[in-house]
Amino acid sequence: MESLGSPAAPPRPTTEGSGSSPTALVPPPYHGPLPTPSASAVTSVPNGATPVPAFGSDDALIPPTVTAPVTAPTDVGPSDPVVQLSGVGHRFGANDALRDLSFEVPDGAITVLLGPNGAGKTTAIRAITGALAPMWGTVRTFGLDPDDDGHLVRPRCGVVSAKPALYDRLSGRDNLAYAAELYGVGADAADRIERCATRFGIEDALDQLVGGYSTGMKTRLALARSVLHDPQLLLYDEPTSGLDPESSYAVLDMIRDMTSYGHTVVMCTHLLAEAEGLADHIVMIESGTDLISGSPTELTRRYWPNPIVTLDAEDPRLLDRAAAFPGVSGYRRDPAGARLEVDDLRRVPDMVASLIADGVRVTRVEPHVPTLEDLYFTIRRESGVGERSIAAPGGAARAQGAARAQGAHR
Repeated sequence: MESLGSPAAPPRPTTEGSGSSPTALVPPPYHGPLPTPSASAVTSVPNGATPVPAFGSDDALIPPTVTAPVTAPTDVGPSDPVVQLSGVGHRFGANDALRDLSFEVPDGAITVLLGPNGAGKTTAIRAITGALAPMWGTVRTFGLDPDDDGHLVRPRCGVVSAKPALYDRLSGRDNLAYAAELYGVGADAADRIERCATRFGIEDALDQLVGGYSTGMKTRLALARSVLHDPQLLLYDEPTSGLDPESSYAVLDMIRDMTSYGHTVVMCTHLLAEAEGLADHIVMIESGTDLISGSPTELTRRYWPNPIVTLDAEDPRLLDRAAAFPGVSGYRRDPAGARLEVDDLRRVPDMVASLIADGVRVTRVEPHVPTLEDLYFTIRRESGVGERSIAAPGGAARAQGAARAQGAHR
């Protein structure tokens, strides 16, 4: 590879499969004279005089104009949220992309922005980094306004978009080396490249051209690039887009480990299976606004404060009499069976015995732990939101069943 300071500029990056249609990630190095810096032009990482990238789009990196030491901001305490959005709104033409969006991102946790395509998740990510200045509302990242203090916010962020732009005609190592130069990683850049590549399982492919990488390998390379400068906040927009199930599982497993390295993660997805078991904190977004937010445990207890048991029978209609049993606080029957909310699970044996005595041939008795899918469709139904595309096993059928069961016995 030619040195990063050589006169020959690297090839323009392309997204996967678009060799002739480049998408900007890192502009070629600038070799002319540096302009006289203004206060707004000074960019650096918080801990010293090193160049940093400025994000002009979701993950576009722009070489700095000058370096200068900047004192690391200390606006966020250990227990303060890393990100706060309050009443944020933005419009593209006549379309409201964000409408009164409010949520917080806890420090050291994985926050999942969950919603259908077009809900506003990517726009929210761009507002967090300052790549987009919302028309109204307040955004605070590390306690700072990313629109005014983007040069302090962005060096502490790592971003991976749904289709990360990479230099196909450079090797994986050279892609990371160039990013390290832009971030001012310093003398240990080579060592960090090796460590990050090993962490994401691409160390054996570092010297291969990225154009020959599989989709999964490109995603791993983008993840390695996102942590190269050891950022505090990681922003991942649909990181498993286009991956096969095995690669998706591997990438999600890597993201799950991020918090053990001290990172805070915000991940966008429309896949319920991805968020299940991964999210420490969930923000459900619909049409640019938040429906609800909290930990999965908090939200489950909010909607199902009592234990739930699932019953089924050869003739499920005969189970409806269970709605009047003592201790039953809620009842709903759908194609998957009858779900009873009870004040105490110890009542269940007597309920089953009573049903059997009445001639009901019970085929299933199972305590039910509500899933994220249950939570998602319950919240949407109670919020009066129309059914839209969300990816879950049997999701469409369950959504239709949930709509039919809306007037079920309670």
